Parts: sequence; structure tokens; C-alpha cells
Amino acid sequence: MPKPVQSHALDRPRRVKLAGSVLVLLRMENNRQVTGKLHQLSITGGLVHLQKPLDEGIKVEVIFHVGTTVRSQARMLFPMWATQGCLQPFQFSDLGEEERRQLEQNLGKFLAPAEASPNP
Repeated sequence: MPKPVQSHALDRPRRVKLAGSVLVLLRMENNRQVTGKLHQLSITGGLVHLQKPLDEGIKVEVIFHVGTTVRSQARMLFPMWATQGCLQPFQFSDLGEEERRQLEQNLGKFLAPAEASPNP
């Protein structure tokens, strides 16, 4: 009897909802800088709230602090308009193994209280 196919969603890294509580600096290749607020974050990328969208596909350096300072290259993805500004996803492009491990460990601290509480 064949095994049921596992959902692709189960393979995705866990995402932490930060609701804009973490500031992020995006530095473009021309050294222009844009600030925003992180709304979601995982070890593969995140979702940032910006006043104006950036072009899809541009490369940026992403800098933010969640337990440790993360500084990595990323590629901006297609933006979605929000009530004020936009939400724009990004994907890390050169996060090293040690940085990825530290980020996963720090994100686990955000998830631990939610995972420890019993469901009603």
C-alpha cells in the first residue's frame, strides 16, 4: 500500500511572526538604504513592511538583530500592498551554515512560548 504524500507545507521551515517588532535595514547595490519592519522571518527569508516597494528581483544586504545580528545578501520578491505601504518578501541568498544555525536557534526562542502552551 503506498504511503500518503506529505504536504509541501510540512517541509517548509517554521516562520516566526514578529508583527513589525524588529527593525531591518536593506542596503542596495548602489549603497542606497531603506528601513522597514520585519513581519515574518524564517531561515530561508522573511516578509518586511516598507513604505514603498522595491523592485522584484533586486539584490540587497539585509541587516537586523534577533538575539544576534544577521547580515546577509537577499533577493527581493514580489510586493503586496498593505493598508500603509507594502509587505515585501525576501529570500536569503548567502546565509552561511553557522549563521543559519544561529538564526534557527534564535527563532526557536520566539516559538518556544507558543509551542509550550496547551491548545484549549
